[in-house]
Amino acid sequence: MRTLSLLTITTLLFSTSGPVLQEKPSPFNTIQPHDTTAHPSDFLARNIDARTSPATDFFMYANGGWIRRTPVPAAESSWGIGQLVQEDIYFRLRKISETAAATKAPAGAVSQQIGDLWYSGMDSASINRLGLSPLKEDLRRIENIHSIPDLLRVSAVLHKKGVEVLFAENVSQDDMNSEKMAYHLEQGGLGMPNRDYYFNTAQKTTQVRNAYRYYLSAIFRQLGSDSAIAHRRANAVFQLETRLAKASRKLEDLRDPIKNYNKITRASLQQLSPSIDWDEWLKNINVSPLDSFIVRQPEFYTALNTELAMTSLSDWKSYLQAHLLLSSAPFLDQKTYASYFQYRKTLTGASIPRPRWKRVLDAEESAMGEALGQLFVKEYFSEKAKQRYSDLVEAIRSAYKQRIENLAWMSDSTKQKALDKLAHITKKVGYPDKWKDFSALKIDRGPYVLNMQRASEWWYNKMTSKLGRPVDRTEWDMSPQTYNAYYNPSNNEIVLPAGIFIVPGKKDEDLDDAFVYGYAAASTIGHEITHGFDDEGRQFDEQGNLHNWWQPADEAQFKQRAARIIRQFSEFSPVDTLHVNGDATQGENIADLGGLLLGLDAFRRTAAYAKGEKIGGLTPLQRYFLGYAYSWMYQDRKEVLATRLLTDVHAPARERVNGPVVNIPEFYEAFGVKAGDKMYRADSLRVSIW
Repeated sequence: MRTLSLLTITTLLFSTSGPVLQEKPSPFNTIQPHDTTAHPSDFLARNIDARTSPATDFFMYANGGWIRRTPVPAAESSWGIGQLVQEDIYFRLRKISETAAATKAPAGAVSQQIGDLWYSGMDSASINRLGLSPLKEDLRRIENIHSIPDLLRVSAVLHKKGVEVLFAENVSQDDMNSEKMAYHLEQGGLGMPNRDYYFNTAQKTTQVRNAYRYYLSAIFRQLGSDSAIAHRRANAVFQLETRLAKASRKLEDLRDPIKNYNKITRASLQQLSPSIDWDEWLKNINVSPLDSFIVRQPEFYTALNTELAMTSLSDWKSYLQAHLLLSSAPFLDQKTYASYFQYRKTLTGASIPRPRWKRVLDAEESAMGEALGQLFVKEYFSEKAKQRYSDLVEAIRSAYKQRIENLAWMSDSTKQKALDKLAHITKKVGYPDKWKDFSALKIDRGPYVLNMQRASEWWYNKMTSKLGRPVDRTEWDMSPQTYNAYYNPSNNEIVLPAGIFIVPGKKDEDLDDAFVYGYAAASTIGHEITHGFDDEGRQFDEQGNLHNWWQPADEAQFKQRAARIIRQFSEFSPVDTLHVNGDATQGENIADLGGLLLGLDAFRRTAAYAKGEKIGGLTPLQRYFLGYAYSWMYQDRKEVLATRLLTDVHAPARERVNGPVVNIPEFYEAFGVKAGDKMYRADSLRVSIW
């Protein structure tokens, strides 16, 4: 996935000895640095930091000018291209929402739902007056728990309302049979982002852990406990979550689709976790009895079963209350949100909350983003732009085909299967051909948090209704206005929303090809297609089934080459003593390198490359690499960097630029990088996969 990190979401051509480069003097060591003042109208030239050599730190050379003059706003954890695009999208969506709120529309119409959700979210006076009262029914349910069956029944209600307690679940395609929808059970139920926050001893992680424990105490004080009792209840919840975290797999261990695929019968699941009546659980979530389940992490359910048997009901009730408020806080009164924000800022580094109107737009996106998208694309994404990027996908596909055919390390048998998978990759560009129907979703001008609960329940019911039905391969999992993209291995598809192609302040027709091939073809289209052949994606066939189509020798070669990119990225230490998790991030790093190579191959076939004309004093090859770097033009607070290193399968922005380019001979050519420079890697150390 091509994400802010985040954005969020969620892949190299090898030879152990890359092509030999002739050593030649670096023009950046023998002439004056690029003069940005000579090209004030070119946005790429303006962003260059002339004080930094591209041979020392290409990320800062490409983006340092912008970074030095653009501080991270106090309300943000990071700031960069994704946020600049999002700012543009925010103002467009705000206009849509305000217009909808001022227009009378029939109940169930998209404009009525958007307008009323905007109104309820912006009505801060009513939200503050109501306090926690909109949650009184949920709190009453929790208080009336007297048995494990009661606990599970209430937990099912909370799941439907978007409060993930006990464990995680989803309905999606069966990895082994992409034509069938399956019910998946996964580890979950933690209050902090993942298991490592309960055990990692780094300073920033410890700060998050301490803030979370204080926040739990604050929740129980708000619910009426005195300080001593609130402290005891908070400690009980924290210790319960710590035991669940201990039974949870690490980030890198979640990347293996084989080890995380355990299809078992209902009887086997009941034996694995006898404290849960699974037939009753399915009944509570309105799902008919199932014959089989896919349990991603069975050991977690063994531990959960122990906790249900051994942990007191009073502690479980405290746990449910804490998670209800943790999930609901963004939609509640100022006091509740302020307490939540005090904890969250240790994860993000933001010192003040974001403006309410932006937070409400984020909630709209979560509740009914595709409905917003219907209005968005009518105004902001032309057919001409859609055709440009659709054609770009085919240019990348053609480049990949040639690369596979020319691979020296792969056998003909595996090549043919790789080519077949490549040919079958479906492209979805801009927006869906068929829109979701939100007419059954009840949105009104009542309590904001209840609107969001009903939206969560609508999505939950839509998810569970897929069981037993044919797979809908036309469906999108992102809205058109999203600044993100993804590869779905079960559908063998790439999904490229309109938002990912936006450049702040620029019309699409004004963007030169060199920039577009770096910014869009490499960092997004090539990246997502390569995910079909990364460490995870390569294990799925052309139909989206988890099936090993590799010859053993070819698979061994792939793993050997992937190990080199793991080592390369594990050396990076972006903040304090924390390193990039090269194993967990390998898929994204493979995709970044693959995308850069494919984008470059496709670009070299264009008239713009052949013409060789400079723009902004930059050659086409330089603009290509700078366009890629522009797609990762970010600066992050240390707190969010530390969070991402523990929770994200993407490396930070600087490493996503400097990491892959050192493996590409044309980068050395474009910027005169030579032996002895910090960005230089000897041929024997360069990674080559696809």
